Amino acid sequence: MSKCDCPCTSSTCPDTGAATSTPNKQTSNHKIFSNTELRVIIFVALIFTAFCFVKVINLQKTSETSIFDTDEMVTLRSEAYMRREVYIGRIHDISHKVQPNMPSWGSQHGFGKVVSLSKSMKNGSLANNSEMKLDSTHTGTHVDAPGHVFHHYFDAGLDVDTLDLDTLNGPALLVDVPRHTNITAEAMMSLNIPKRIKRVLFRTLNTARYFPTFDMHLMWKKEFDTSYVGFTRDGAQWLVDNTDIKLVGVDYLSAAAYDDLIPSHHVFLQGRDIILVEGQNLDNIDVGVYTVHCLPLRLIGAEGSPVRCILIKIEADSLHANTLIQPPGEGNEELQMHDVVYEEDLYDDYNRVCSSPSI
Repeated sequence: MSKCDCPCTSSTCPDTGAATSTPNKQTSNHKIFSNTELRVIIFVALIFTAFCFVKVINLQKTSETSIFDTDEMVTLRSEAYMRREVYIGRIHDISHKVQPNMPSWGSQHGFGKVVSLSKSMKNGSLANNSEMKLDSTHTGTHVDAPGHVFHHYFDAGLDVDTLDLDTLNGPALLVDVPRHTNITAEAMMSLNIPKRIKRVLFRTLNTARYFPTFDMHLMWKKEFDTSYVGFTRDGAQWLVDNTDIKLVGVDYLSAAAYDDLIPSHHVFLQGRDIILVEGQNLDNIDVGVYTVHCLPLRLIGAEGSPVRCILIKIEADSLHANTLIQPPGEGNEELQMHDVVYEEDLYDDYNRVCSSPSI
């Protein structure tokens, strides 16, 4: 039978009775996907396969628990993950981890890479060696030396290695600043801190206390935030004039409020007897009396240094025991008795501060 080339859609031409060249709808739908759709599916499958291959390769190189790890390695990696902020229930690490996403002054992108492995045993080196790069000595939890804002102190060599370790270590109070304000003279007066207390850590709205919804968590954000809480000039001046505080601890990158940045620093550091410890991690620690230990690096010629700080909880019934374990020696008896009296009085003073309705 001859074929008809007319555009009719039936299997036979109604005019000539010949078979048409156009197949009917039933026979034209035998393909599930068109050629274009098949190409797209194949392309996506190839991309997915390549992605999985790259992920497997990276997993083998850098996975925390790769399939090639021995049981011992899995255990070691688990221990490495268990980084503690609190030890045996009473030792608090109040230093922030030094890592790329910590905030950096004036930056919206975080601090950037700090540690890199310059020599690796996997590449044939005898030992692993890391390099540390700090664009600023005022990084994370750190101290300020007087030369930070006074050039003549800097020229005279008053660097971080000249800071008084006695000031940086000893009994301290952790207090909560009123949450609606910078640390002004009025805020300082409301805290009712007794004259003889030498070390105070000021927790502000910068820190997550017990109501994280209302606090700013600023040290956990990589973007620098100028709205942080700090000392105004009059607050700093009130502290200098009316207290015996020599160590000022704060919970963001600067003790001074952003709008009073240099004036407040001048007030604090001009006398060279006050040490600023900035960027402390005071999250979820009870207010109270502690022993603080802050140790800066001995960076000769530097006006600032990263510092490792810890708080050790002091209990009222353990003051005598803690003091009596000091090694005996000539003249120590008088020193020990003085320390017992001082720490007990400090604890009583703190209880009075803590019971104040303004806190």
